[in-house]
Amino acid sequence: MNARHDTRQHILETGHRIIAGKGFASVGLNEILTTAGVPKGSFYHYFESKEQYGQALLQEYFDNYLADLDQLFGAEAASGHERLMRYWQRWLGKQLEACAEQKCLVVKLAGEVADLSDAMRITLRDGTDQIVRRIARVIEAGIADGSVPPLDPQMSAQTLYQMWLGASLLGKLHRDTAALETAMVFTRKLLSR
Repeated sequence: MNARHDTRQHILETGHRIIAGKGFASVGLNEILTTAGVPKGSFYHYFESKEQYGQALLQEYFDNYLADLDQLFGAEAASGHERLMRYWQRWLGKQLEACAEQKCLVVKLAGEVADLSDAMRITLRDGTDQIVRRIARVIEAGIADGSVPPLDPQMSAQTLYQMWLGASLLGKLHRDTAALETAMVFTRKLLSR
């Protein structure tokens, strides 16, 4: 890897930790760059603006999340139902921990940047749409292999993802897993034959 990529990546990783904890609008570039140990002039070598930086931060988050999701869903030997339930179980197990460690950018930033930056809103929209499409494909596979009841794959995937995002937000507010456990009960009922 070259130094340019390493510095850019370091700025993104540093900002991720800070922004996930405080939000996008309340964090200035000076705080990110001071923490990263990078001169302000160097920031503009990598990013044209704070908004473009936010977009890059979100894009990297989704790239990593989607790669992880593809690996999880890629277990072709497992039934569609097993792959889906593995995803939701992992979400239940990690979501409160991830939010406590300030890693879940979708839950943290969706409401904030939707009104702040159209470019960042579109990055969030496109990233979440890709997640929903992947879930829908596994629902389709589960219907085809007989492990998932006949459902509308796209509508079911959208509904489940929306429910889990909402449950994650409530889990963050209450600092418990009650909403996520309720989401799991509904998910099991919806996806079971």
